[in-house]
Amino acid sequence: MHWVYFSKLYLTKFQAGCLAKRLEEDGWIYGFDDPRMVEVYRSRRGRYGVRFIP
Repeated sequence: MHWVYFSKLYLTKFQAGCLAKRLEEDGWIYGFDDPRMVEVYRSRRGRYGVRFIP
């Protein structure tokens, strides 16, 4: 079990949250079956990203 990090970082938590919700609902668009867990995280530089466990 390991985290898969989505490649893009966002300026706001809202933008990352929208992507996280889309991955939860429509992960098949990106080639992933329903991920077990999706999380918004904050990078060291203050940007937000999305990671998930497939």
